[in-house]
Amino acid sequence: MSQNEPNKVQQYGAAFVTGLVFAVGLALSGMTQPAKVIGFFDFSEGLTSWDPSLAFVMGGGMLVYMPVFRLFTKRTRPLFDTRFRLPTRRDIDLRLLGGAALFGIGWGLGGYCPGPALTSAGALSSKAFTVVGGMLIGMFLFQQVDKLRARRAEKKQASPNGQPEKAVS
Repeated sequence: MSQNEPNKVQQYGAAFVTGLVFAVGLALSGMTQPAKVIGFFDFSEGLTSWDPSLAFVMGGGMLVYMPVFRLFTKRTRPLFDTRFRLPTRRDIDLRLLGGAALFGIGWGLGGYCPGPALTSAGALSSKAFTVVGGMLIGMFLFQQVDKLRARRAEKKQASPNGQPEKAVS
């Protein structure tokens, strides 16, 4: 294996350690408890019912992430891959807005975002299993709808006049 080829063991090991640190951080901060997350969105009694701890966890995460991201992206390549794989799209479309809305609704209703849900499922929480199951079903349904949409777009492009071909009886 050449020096430029990614080593899968190193990649998976780094991903595992990163996920483990993330999970431990979520557990220690209490973010695996839906009541903490829902408390962040609770303004039913004004600021007296609001729990700002989620903002501190997010802020702490950003304080660590931002300098490390800048430091690592100054490198010519990542530690365990041949190139950086950063998002390139900058547009905001209906698909992005719909996904963000579904994410927010699921987070608000379930009290879990994906990371804490997986962490809590690892701790054998039945509510977390329900949320993770819902996420998996949602991802599966999205893939099926996306494949169907792609097939329809291909058929539309394949027809000579841009219109779907009509069946001849």
